[in-house]
Amino acid sequence: MLRANTLKTLVRPAFLSSVAGLAIASPAYAQDTETRIETDAEAVAEADAPAIIVTGTRQSDRSAADTVAPVDVVGSAELNNTADADIGNVLRVSVPSFNVGTQPISDAATLVRPANLRGLSPDNTLVLVNGKRMHRAAVIAFLGGGISDGSQGPDISVIPSIAIKQLEVLRDGASSQYGSDAIAGVLNFILKDAPDGGTVSAQWGQTYEGDGDKYSIAGNVGIGLGSTGFLNLSGEYGEQDATVRSVQRDDAAALIAAGNTDVADPAQIWGQPNVNDDMKFYANMGVDFTPEISFYAFGNYAERNVDGGFFFRNPTNRGGVYEGPTVDPATGQPLAAADGGVPSVLVGDLSIDTAGDCPAGIPLTNGGLIPDPTILAQVSADANCFSFVELFPGGFTPRFGGDVEDYSAAAGIRGQLFGGLDFDLSYRHGRNKTSFSIRNTVNASLGPNTPTEFNPGGYAQTENVVNLDLGYEIPVGGGSIYIASGAEYRDEEFTITAGDPASFALGPLAQPSAAYPTGQGFSTSSNGFPGFATNAAGSSKEDNKAAYIDIEADLVDALTLQGAVRYEDTKSFGDTVTWKLGALYKLTDAWRLRGTYSTGFRVPTAGQANVINITTQFSNGELQDEGTFPLNSAAGLIVSDYVAGNDVILLGDGSTGAGGVRPTLGSEKSDSFTLGVAGDFGDFTVTLDYFNIKLRDRISRSSAISFPAALCYLADVDGVATGCPANYNDPDETLPSPAELLTQLDAAGSLNRGDFTGFEDLVSFSYFNNDFDTRTQGLDFVANARLYPFESGTTRATLAINWTDTKVTDAGSTISATRQRQLEEGLPQWKGFLNLTHEQGRFRGLLRANYFGSYYEAHLEDSTLPIDAGAELTFDVEAAYEVLDGLELAVGAQNVLDNYPELNPYSGIVGAKYGERSPFGFNGGNYYLRARFQW
Repeated sequence: MLRANTLKTLVRPAFLSSVAGLAIASPAYAQDTETRIETDAEAVAEADAPAIIVTGTRQSDRSAADTVAPVDVVGSAELNNTADADIGNVLRVSVPSFNVGTQPISDAATLVRPANLRGLSPDNTLVLVNGKRMHRAAVIAFLGGGISDGSQGPDISVIPSIAIKQLEVLRDGASSQYGSDAIAGVLNFILKDAPDGGTVSAQWGQTYEGDGDKYSIAGNVGIGLGSTGFLNLSGEYGEQDATVRSVQRDDAAALIAAGNTDVADPAQIWGQPNVNDDMKFYANMGVDFTPEISFYAFGNYAERNVDGGFFFRNPTNRGGVYEGPTVDPATGQPLAAADGGVPSVLVGDLSIDTAGDCPAGIPLTNGGLIPDPTILAQVSADANCFSFVELFPGGFTPRFGGDVEDYSAAAGIRGQLFGGLDFDLSYRHGRNKTSFSIRNTVNASLGPNTPTEFNPGGYAQTENVVNLDLGYEIPVGGGSIYIASGAEYRDEEFTITAGDPASFALGPLAQPSAAYPTGQGFSTSSNGFPGFATNAAGSSKEDNKAAYIDIEADLVDALTLQGAVRYEDTKSFGDTVTWKLGALYKLTDAWRLRGTYSTGFRVPTAGQANVINITTQFSNGELQDEGTFPLNSAAGLIVSDYVAGNDVILLGDGSTGAGGVRPTLGSEKSDSFTLGVAGDFGDFTVTLDYFNIKLRDRISRSSAISFPAALCYLADVDGVATGCPANYNDPDETLPSPAELLTQLDAAGSLNRGDFTGFEDLVSFSYFNNDFDTRTQGLDFVANARLYPFESGTTRATLAINWTDTKVTDAGSTISATRQRQLEEGLPQWKGFLNLTHEQGRFRGLLRANYFGSYYEAHLEDSTLPIDAGAELTFDVEAAYEVLDGLELAVGAQNVLDNYPELNPYSGIVGAKYGERSPFGFNGGNYYLRARFQW
């Protein structure tokens, strides 16, 4: 029976005093046994029995203690007795090698946060639900802190924790068993399957700062279907308010001090986003047709709205919106700085006549911070003249977000035929769709006619998987050999939906173009997140066919052997064969030695191979537009020629890489090795496992490369006269704008201008390729102890420690030094926790200490803003009491001592009080109350 929690008080000081003294914790992290909270002796005995697992093995009766590779089992109680409803945040303190960040300003990654297992990219982890491959999210994480850049993994946050019976974490390469992606390991979420009973819970919490309020209401119910079936339903609904961990930006503070009363304070918000209408639903069912044959089905529906902040647009110098030429301070007409010209705010001539009466710019006074009031009044009074200080005099900060929708359905039939042939035939369909939105922004090229809210379009990912698995056990002497084989067909489709026309329009005040050859220097598209133009919209498909054989042999009591081989063939990236060998040897009744060696692979997703995207990033001290192009696109061909044709290519962070090799995109390959020892002494178990993963030709986005330089290279090759300097790879040279170059190259016949709609303001570009190799090694240590300090009580202790070290062993031509350091040091090398749980009568409690080691952050992805953050120790507590039979009340706190990361030494640049990559977040402590009823 699940416990209930005690509500001592709603007042924070009393709350803290009531929980700080409790030696307690949420249900222990389980290595070789599943953890449950039970009361009667029979249930406790069941909870302490070895956990039967289905991950990493094809046999139905294998325990976690007898697998050739480490499999951790996290029970339902631990997943639900926590401050968070987001399963990613729960796993961050339940699986030591699992990391997920807050993602405050990360474009699409804010909507679907990328998560890392064992230090690798999110799409190096295979996610299963009931043993079946989960579909990917539509979102590609273009801003992933170096490690997750360009990743496209599943969105596990759509799984309500109340639906999960147990989570099995296979910490081993498993491509030969499950296919592409299973390089770092496998997360297998096993859904509840009870035919009766149920749970209803409600939880509310907020941060110690008084913001970030969040609540969730969840329920689970089991329904019998006749005498041989079940239907288990789970649902959750909740919302989460934003947090603010900002200081005023230095430039915004200077504007206010100079007299601009329209600047917000803070001008830019750093914190977790708003999550609205977060609904999650899962259904799981099964019916036995006969004692040997059963039908099963499961599926989900989830949706949520996410809304977060973007970078502040300074009303004096945001390029393409506010920043004008140097002008005569008396007239606002162009005048070189050397001749006394001063900075200005850009003015557009709405008559599309640049020889008209409008000044070129409104001179900036008060040290370049305040538009000259006289000339500003002249511009405002003239219907043909316009400046954005009329619309947003204090600048503006876009709000970016979107709607995420996710659904899936799976069905299958399994059982045993011919007295011993196991079979499982299944089909699964899944779809994830993200529709982006951006507001409080402009398409500057439209002038005063611009909307301030846009629908920039969206992404969708659709997948279908058909599986057939067969297995047969052959008795051999005193043991047996289990032979499994099967086949799989999987297809995926990635779709880009165009935005509304205004989100990518090339308006009359734009940079020079064929339609507006004179140009006026205003940027196109929705500022901050340009809409997907019609030339970017469309669908891309990929498919995969596979066959495997997997053998497990228990020939003698002390030895288990495993071998697997898999063949896969993809439509676009060829075929591959992967294999695995593993063994477990029982040294004594208590000690086991285990190890594996495996090869693995991952093919690019249809999205990674074909996506077109433009995002706004902070680079080299200012906001810049960066594009991502597929290599098979018109822009990608220029990219390919530029990279191959130059001895040196200029990376976006100012560093250089050797050129001369035409970029391609293909599969990445891995070699994995594990070796471990496990000891079981009844009330005490311990495991220590070493892993080593070598990844070749890793799939990722290149570092940013100068887009104007690539266009200058095309002009040079084609002999087109432009304003490009002779050495366009020199970072000190000033290059023409992309819009000017595109117009000139189009006129000369070097490209089709229409292929580059929406790219007029790009400063840099990147593309997906296979450009570097890494080696990731580490240790996982887990120890469990069960104690009986009181006659009727039980205390459990779990210590789990992970050490992970990644090195870039072969850096290619398009990976910057900053990116290399992010890959090697962007996550803590050391991470772990100590859980203490106590159960006595109607009371239970938790005390958990979480350790996060030191890490490196390139603040704003800028190598000149390094943050070397130190280690941090946080504590979580929870106390619960069953006030009535089945009704539990709980009070708890996460990060009870209110720890924060180190203060950001560059906070004045964009207002971030703390670094954005903290492994435990930057919101400080939060407390929560929960009521739960179970029957």
